[in-house]
Amino acid sequence: MVVLLVFIAGILTLLYSAYLSFNIISKPAGSKQMVDISEAIKNGANAYLFRQYRTLVPIVAILSILLFFIFDWITVVSFLLGAILSGLAGYIGMNISVRANVRTAEAAKTGLKSALNIAFRGGAVTGLVVAGLALLGVTALFYFTQSAALTVGFGFGASLISLFMRVGGGIYTKAADVGADLVGKVEKGIPEDDPRNPGVIADNVGDNVGDCAGMAADLFESYAITLIAAMLLGLAIGTNAVLFPLAIGAAGIVASVIGTFFVRLGKSQNIWGALYKGLIATTIISAILFYLISNFLFQSLNIFYAALIGLGVTLIISYITEFYTARDRKSVKEVAEAAKTGAGTNVIAGLALGMRSTYPTALLIAAAIFASYYFAGVYGIAIAAVGMLSVTGMIVAVDSYGPITDNAGGIAEMSKLPPKVRKVTDALDAVGNTTKAVTKGFAIGSAALAALSLFVVYAEAAQLQAIDVLKVNVVAGLLIGGMIPFLFSSLLMRAVGKAAFSIVEEVRRQFRTIKGLMQGKAKPDYAKCVDITTGAALREFIVPGIIAVIAPIAVGFILGAEALGGMLAGSIVTGLLLAITMANMGAAWDNAKKFIEIGNFGGKGSFAHAASVVGDTVGDPAKDTAGPSLNPLIKVMNMVALLSAGLIITYSLL
Repeated sequence: MVVLLVFIAGILTLLYSAYLSFNIISKPAGSKQMVDISEAIKNGANAYLFRQYRTLVPIVAILSILLFFIFDWITVVSFLLGAILSGLAGYIGMNISVRANVRTAEAAKTGLKSALNIAFRGGAVTGLVVAGLALLGVTALFYFTQSAALTVGFGFGASLISLFMRVGGGIYTKAADVGADLVGKVEKGIPEDDPRNPGVIADNVGDNVGDCAGMAADLFESYAITLIAAMLLGLAIGTNAVLFPLAIGAAGIVASVIGTFFVRLGKSQNIWGALYKGLIATTIISAILFYLISNFLFQSLNIFYAALIGLGVTLIISYITEFYTARDRKSVKEVAEAAKTGAGTNVIAGLALGMRSTYPTALLIAAAIFASYYFAGVYGIAIAAVGMLSVTGMIVAVDSYGPITDNAGGIAEMSKLPPKVRKVTDALDAVGNTTKAVTKGFAIGSAALAALSLFVVYAEAAQLQAIDVLKVNVVAGLLIGGMIPFLFSSLLMRAVGKAAFSIVEEVRRQFRTIKGLMQGKAKPDYAKCVDITTGAALREFIVPGIIAVIAPIAVGFILGAEALGGMLAGSIVTGLLLAITMANMGAAWDNAKKFIEIGNFGGKGSFAHAASVVGDTVGDPAKDTAGPSLNPLIKVMNMVALLSAGLIITYSLL
């Protein structure tokens, strides 16, 4: 009965997503110039994703062969299904985003309300598809295999694709963004989305492959593996404990669908307030449904309280992130003011803010772990994570709204729409920066709880009653695990720097050699910049991915299962704190720059503005590449450890 209701909820959600998609596509797309720009963005995004998938096919094929010989064909099917659905979720989300962007720009001609409606609906398609496909995938595997253990392969497939999409998309989007800004805004003094800039299309493509497809794959993975971990931990309790994560996942997705109807602009024209109403409504409806399901499946409300803690974390972590990153907050204003004395003080202020922002989030997650354990043991921790991720549909909807509005502003600028239209798209985009920062905080927090749930499952699979941190091999594992997020982030920051260097050289070359480009009499070669960023992203994402897969296997077989447990613990702690630091400091630098651009501390073209652009440039790869990529990193490492636990017990050297 429960499984049937979960299937119905998932299918109805996908049907509603299809309805929203057709509704968006039926809206007018504007002038031929607007459509041409949108088509260039869409073609660039599709070209990147198809090349990325072609690159991943041999990797997936090799891993499938290994899984077949080590495990069985069911694990291979589970792995492939997870990989395919993860990639599909990102592809569908990105494709509706690149169609909603131009329609949002066109709708902005009639006002804020209609533009917000299209932008949010475009984001809602992505969010609901992510949650719907993940829920249906895990439920189908469980139904046909009648084994929660056989869904682990699904989680590994989802994790692997998520890692590569986050890393590749992050490198792409920030290489294009940084390269285009350094020449366009800093050297030439032209607007951010000026059509004369050869890197501007690549920048807009990057918003979709990074912030949309990458985030979709990331939260698809978190959603799927959290369900799997909770189901595995529920095996020791009983059948209802295995079914409960699926049931509240279905409840959350239904609540997300209902929540979309609450996103309405009020008389105050508060865009963030309109989006927040949807999130609040989704959370309240989810809590009511969780209570009813808990009463139906269990005699005690303790498990309901654990799920409720997860919902609470969602709301509180959203507030914490907004407190440190929103443009009108004191913290961001202090970073902006620091730019008055130069780039150095602006960078120092941003770094301090990022580091400071770790403590409330870390304390919140620690409190959630303690409280959920108090109510329902280690199973309660997993249920808190499921409760948090149950509203993924709404969270991703709010996040994907960001790149849609960003692209809409770019299309309005490049097609020279009237200032009143750009005023509407700018208002939408300003809130989009906040939503992207807030949802990154959610993604980081949920990744930590998901990884912790997997960590507990690994400990059970590896027959570890405790991990002794006084043992030399465990200390070595802790240090290696703590080091990997830093090495991983270093590789990604370096990759963005190298790719951005190539874009800067290409943009400079075009301004230098194409006669009349600066005067607007000639057209730049957008395709060249798109090709450079695509090639760089696909070259650079392989090594970080290999590290994520190989490191836990190497530590496990050389130092033993307990040392691998230490490694996983070390990576979760440093990965969480480093991700928070980079995400929040980058968002603060970005909004500090925008705070100056609206007329504060001298406004655009001032000394403070030039300094803030430097801070924003440093923060871009931190908040949109390295920081978000740490989420799938720690989850992939835990999934690999879980898959190889049995072999490590048998064949490890220690």
